Amino acid sequence: MRTKSLKKNKINVVTLGCSKNVYDSEVLMGQLRANNKEVAHEEEGNVVVINTCGFIANAKEESVNTILEYVQKKEEGLVDKVFVTGCLSERYKPDLQREIPNVDEYFGTSDLPNLLKALGADYKHELIGERLTTTPKNYAYLKIAEGCDRPCSFCAIPLMRGKHKSKPIEELVAESEKLAAKGVKELILIAQDLTYYGLDLYKKRNLAELLQALVKVEGIEWIRLHYAFPTGFPMDVLEVMREEPKICNYIDIPLQHISDAILKSMRRGTTQAKTTKLLQEFRAAVPDMAIRTTLIVGYPGETEEDFEILRDWVKEMRFERLGCFTYSHEENTHAYSLEDDVPEEVKQQRANEIMEIQSQISWELNQEKIGKTFRCIIDRKEGNHFVGRTEFDSPDVDNEVLIDASKHYVKIGDFTTVEITDASDFDLYGVPVQLS
Repeated sequence: MRTKSLKKNKINVVTLGCSKNVYDSEVLMGQLRANNKEVAHEEEGNVVVINTCGFIANAKEESVNTILEYVQKKEEGLVDKVFVTGCLSERYKPDLQREIPNVDEYFGTSDLPNLLKALGADYKHELIGERLTTTPKNYAYLKIAEGCDRPCSFCAIPLMRGKHKSKPIEELVAESEKLAAKGVKELILIAQDLTYYGLDLYKKRNLAELLQALVKVEGIEWIRLHYAFPTGFPMDVLEVMREEPKICNYIDIPLQHISDAILKSMRRGTTQAKTTKLLQEFRAAVPDMAIRTTLIVGYPGETEEDFEILRDWVKEMRFERLGCFTYSHEENTHAYSLEDDVPEEVKQQRANEIMEIQSQISWELNQEKIGKTFRCIIDRKEGNHFVGRTEFDSPDVDNEVLIDASKHYVKIGDFTTVEITDASDFDLYGVPVQLS
């Protein structure tokens, strides 16, 4: 066994899973930095903190494999300590302690003060909004609430994140001002459920009021909405979106399915007719809105007829953005008592069919953009292209605008006007234009 060096510890934070985990890792790193700890994100370090995901089977597998990888490095003397936090650890702590005992300590999603203590740091309550951001400098996630009160049958998030808890508006404004001071121009609002925002604090759905406060933050130019639940959607949000140029004409609203039988079993509290009417109201209120949704295929009891209803509806609705996942049978959820009766190959075949339909829809919608100009934010340079996005696109999951870097120069982190010259199913190609 190698002799531990006397050099100062460097803490490497490894983040797995969704944007909520990215945010949590950034808060952790901000606290560590405030404690004068040397901290890095997914780089070399002799102390490792793995922020895990426990949402569905693939994510859990990736988290377990990452833990095993770093435990192996610890056994080889390449790292000194391994700590595990996040959703997987919250949900399966006793199992993990038994199966992977060589981790120094496991922490849940609400154990930040204890995790900091294990890392030799104090939790500083005064650090509202102080984060070490890991995203490109021009955008950042803003988590407006934690947890979820929805009863969806397939979802384990309430087990891992607890009940819905909103952050006060003034705290979110203060956090946004600090982000803007660092050069952040785009806020991506995240929560397990944006539409529930404010019910616990203000006794009403208060997302619209929050948006009206955030648009006043100097330096913030785009505000994007992620993860809105369709049942009980606060329609005053659409008025703010239409009237406030800073609010992107974009919404991420995971609908999961559209067959009434499946929606009922999923405990979604809605129907095909209600969902279709809601989307029509979205389109009427904000005609050029980009709607992103996610769907689940292969849910227990999903018949060929249920799938055909979903498939035909996807063709009819022509979503600008869509992702499709196969059902994951999660213990301790309501749906776990149902038989996971759709074969894996059928699940995958159905997901592929939905994405083929969406690919064609996306290609057709993108062809309509050729010859038009869009205000784009430039996220990065990759290979021979600068990579940007329109207001209708979120990072990592949506379309990108590619600008030939051998012919044109644009500044990373800035907005630029781009004329679209060509388009594929999920990418746009363009040239920057000078506005007179």
